[in-house]
Amino acid sequence: MAQSRDFLFEIGCEEMPSAPLVNAVRQLGTLVERGLTEAGLAHGDIRVVSTPRRLAALVSDVAIATEEVHEVKRGPAASIAFDAEGAPTKAAQGFARKCGVDPAGLVRREDSDGREYVFAERSIPSAPAAPILSALCTKVISSIEWPNYRSQRWGSTHETFVRPVRWLCVLLGDEVVPVSFAGVESGNTTRGHRVLGPGEHVVPEPSAYESVLESAGVLTEDRRRAVIAEGIARVEAERGGARVDTPAKVLDEVVNLCEWPTVLVGSFDEEFLQVPHEIICESMLTNQRYFPIYDASGNLTREFVVVSNGRPECAPAIIEGNECVVRARLYDAKFFYDEDLKVDLEDFRSRLANVAFQEKLGSVLQKSERIEDLSLAIAHAARIGAHAASDAQRAAHFAKADLVSQAVVEFTSQQGVMGGYYALAAGENAEVAAAIRDHYRPRFAGDELPEGVAGCIVAVADKLDTVAGMFAIGEPPTGSKDPFALRRSAIGILNILRARLGCGYEELVPAALSAYAEQGIEFDAGEVTAAVCAFIKGRMEQMARDEGIAPDTVAAVSAGTVCAPADFFALARALDQARADDPETFGNLATAYARASHLADASLGTEVDEALLGDAERDLLSATEAARELVADARGRRDFDALIAGLAALREPIDRFFDDVLVMDEDEALRANRLRLLNRFEAVFADIANIGLLKG
Repeated sequence: MAQSRDFLFEIGCEEMPSAPLVNAVRQLGTLVERGLTEAGLAHGDIRVVSTPRRLAALVSDVAIATEEVHEVKRGPAASIAFDAEGAPTKAAQGFARKCGVDPAGLVRREDSDGREYVFAERSIPSAPAAPILSALCTKVISSIEWPNYRSQRWGSTHETFVRPVRWLCVLLGDEVVPVSFAGVESGNTTRGHRVLGPGEHVVPEPSAYESVLESAGVLTEDRRRAVIAEGIARVEAERGGARVDTPAKVLDEVVNLCEWPTVLVGSFDEEFLQVPHEIICESMLTNQRYFPIYDASGNLTREFVVVSNGRPECAPAIIEGNECVVRARLYDAKFFYDEDLKVDLEDFRSRLANVAFQEKLGSVLQKSERIEDLSLAIAHAARIGAHAASDAQRAAHFAKADLVSQAVVEFTSQQGVMGGYYALAAGENAEVAAAIRDHYRPRFAGDELPEGVAGCIVAVADKLDTVAGMFAIGEPPTGSKDPFALRRSAIGILNILRARLGCGYEELVPAALSAYAEQGIEFDAGEVTAAVCAFIKGRMEQMARDEGIAPDTVAAVSAGTVCAPADFFALARALDQARADDPETFGNLATAYARASHLADASLGTEVDEALLGDAERDLLSATEAARELVADARGRRDFDALIAGLAALREPIDRFFDDVLVMDEDEALRANRLRLLNRFEAVFADIANIGLLKG
């Protein structure tokens, strides 16, 4: 068995920002593994270690040399490989090139079948690991990509990295692997925490690397994360059920901003609790990476968590310094809020005339006017009461007003939220304020829907206005571009209609487009209406497939006229479940429907002469009439299980019809009557689903 040793490859540099560090961690292990495999060096597990100042790969059981390889490959028959003069043909030359040998080195010999072939033999001697690892490390450093971040050059060198490289620790066992990059030579030392363990620290071998780091004041990522989690849990327990708000993105960044974390608690002045907690928390989280603390009742407290990277014994001074910083930030937030409260909402709204929504679609004020009108149309379609409709219209009137407020200009993610506060301060009722606050929801997959009916109406109006407008000016999303997030808007519309409002989108699209027509934007109303509806329907079909509904079921239901999202999903699920419960019935019904659909002739109508009917035809007519009434009633009640059962009941009579009846009879009267009967049969399904699309 070949000998092996552990391998350490550490790149030490100036402090890296969190996002590029995380991205580099994802790349490093893959790059090292690929390099080892391509070089033919056997190895064990690869683990990546990172801190703000280092990227390291620890590889267990790396072979100290590659294995010696002797390859023998059989090529074409000798009669094909060489011409009459014994010169290699193109076949032999191609084979030799493929095997990496000279054509003159090909040998002839008989194979087991008694025929003479040419063979390529190549021996690759064993190679020591150190030179291979040296080249691999240099290549890996240069291969790490830094998307959205500019690599840096430093000193007089031409090599680049996200931050200047200051040291390289590269070991195979206890031996240093020579690596040079940007004037830095590898050695057997790493560097500790700038304050807790400054200077160089010898790493005797890769297995000791993490213990050396810890003794020098540096913890690996999993240890740092655990220390922070334990500290936060302790803070919460000490405060009797308090909750520390730790958004994943901010927490990940904090983990990558320190090497020896210490969880501390600071506080700010009581007066700042009079400011909306959303901008207080955003200021702390976004600007300073402090974690707000909420009490057991869910109210924001004066305290916050800060993760220090300094000496634990200096905690009082660190807390005081951070409290000074947060005080200045919160004074800014309080000032913006107080100044905004002095401005009338109508004044804010009028300023929207100077804010562009989209170059061809006008200002945000014009958008505000459109969604106000559209909100009434949506309320009517959803059969919402007059009070809720009035709240929705009022909320739509002021929904965009806060975009020009100082607080939202500073804290852009709080648009809508601040508008809700300003509406309450201006005397608007709670429903209107909540609708203004929520109308951007859902903002992303999994986000909550607006809380109230008025908020749902304004949210649909806002999103549908954007979708309709972009289609009206001929700028729908493409495969690679969707700058106005129209796909996300369409999904949001569908989720709200499905879960809260119950109406369909097809009746709303013309109302959205008419507002643009009144604004003077020219487009083909019929063509754009069809395009917008098709776009939204396409999103709905994809959502259904993502939820596990069979693609052919989705296609079958999509071919019908049931398009209100709640009904579409209920019908699709009912059909999918019925197929699963009785696949034979629906397989046969799909086949029969497809045959009936193929034979049917719509020009003949559906009026059947019962005097010309035989027993099987009369049974089908009777079953069809019963199914038509049952389906219509079930659809009206939105009882889609009963509706599907009504369709399934047609399986036996249609099967008997095709078994007993010659549809295309030579008698023209009989033939036409039977085709009308099939038209009548098909009409039962027409508005529900194209059952013929179901696969067996």
